[in-house]
Amino acid sequence: MEEEAKAAAEDSALTLDVSEIDVTNPDEVVTLVQDNMPLLIDFGISLITAVAIFLVGRWLARMITNMVRRALAKTDMEDTLERFLCNIVYSVLLAVVIIAAIGQLGVETTSLLAVFGAAGLAVGLALQGSLSNFAAGVLIVAFRPYKVGDFIEGGGEAGTVEEVQIFTTVLKSPDNKKIIVPNSQIMDSTITNYSALGTRRVDLVFGIGYGDDIDKAYQVLREILEADERILKEPAYTIALNELADSSVNFIVRPWVNSSDYWGVYNGVTEQVKRKFDQAGISIPFPQRDVHMYHHGEQP
Repeated sequence: MEEEAKAAAEDSALTLDVSEIDVTNPDEVVTLVQDNMPLLIDFGISLITAVAIFLVGRWLARMITNMVRRALAKTDMEDTLERFLCNIVYSVLLAVVIIAAIGQLGVETTSLLAVFGAAGLAVGLALQGSLSNFAAGVLIVAFRPYKVGDFIEGGGEAGTVEEVQIFTTVLKSPDNKKIIVPNSQIMDSTITNYSALGTRRVDLVFGIGYGDDIDKAYQVLREILEADERILKEPAYTIALNELADSSVNFIVRPWVNSSDYWGVYNGVTEQVKRKFDQAGISIPFPQRDVHMYHHGEQP
């Protein structure tokens, strides 16, 4: 009973009744401060402690985040993805520090967490798209379907990955446009990573006339591929007669190259085939149409 009475007395002492105080009268203000000096001292100590908890906690959060960053730097993870994870770690630690500091001021943290939870639910319902983008960003970090510098096609867009952000992926198109694609849009679609394996096969088709020498065409195509130093020896290239089309005999030409040389070889080989075929007297058929004209009264 004595403890309950003491607690009740303390609770009543913690209440400052300023409704009847004339704040313009210095004497009454001084009297109020003097009467409640223990309360103000306790609050001041709690405030200083809370500030100390926040400052020290923020310093520890930064230190732990730097430790995580150094640990990730020893792995093969790309720099942008490292920053992504470190930002998440720092945000979580800082939230814990803020809650601890508020709790030191006497605020009931369980009630505070309940309020934050309700607010978070409301915000989450309002920002479902953003949360799905964040979740997709986490999946990109975890499974690494692409990294900065890769040329990808996903979410209906294609380009070189410039940056992987929390909610979006930034691409640079071949014609130097900046494309910002939501992470969820990319993860919900098929992702084609043209840079992942390092090498690519160039698929080309060249047609010659039915009256041309196919052995000479084979020889010219082999000479073109052998002379291009960008074409890899392994895997070996392929040259094969693939189709007897309506107006041409079609060869498939499939050299292997480093991914960075793809378009250079594609365009270079195409140009060389035209030049060498012309020099060798090999024709390249193109669609033609014969038009027959009749005068009125004549029988066809």
